[in-house]
Amino acid sequence: MLRRDLIAAAVALPSVAAATMAEADDAPSSSGASFGIAGVGLPIISGGRVRNYVFVSLRLHLGGAATPESMRPKAAFLRDALVRAGHRTPFVVENDWTRIDAAALSASLMRSAATIAGRGAVTRVEVLSQAPRRRTGVRAG
Repeated sequence: MLRRDLIAAAVALPSVAAATMAEADDAPSSSGASFGIAGVGLPIISGGRVRNYVFVSLRLHLGGAATPESMRPKAAFLRDALVRAGHRTPFVVENDWTRIDAAALSASLMRSAATIAGRGAVTRVEVLSQAPRRRTGVRAG
């Protein structure tokens, strides 16, 4: 009988933990809602040539009536707008092909988000990580 109770508890424990985690994720945080976009590859263009790609992960801080659920269908459009802007006017840091200009990226995505999701839907864009494809690049001494 004891073995049966242990097996039943082991089966039930992960589902209880998952339900508790889901409730914690749905609870509004003190800083407001946010939505993550991961793995967007942006080109580093210098001298008319693609020199490197930097893969970025972003967190969009939402405002107004925007929720993560309402932003999920718009994520593909936000990614597309970001990649298009990255090719049109690259987010290049001078003399460094391994990083992007986070301020320029944030400003561009804020403009695009106002058109795609509505004015005030995204209050701030935070660059969480930058991972270059090639780890070397031109740097000024």
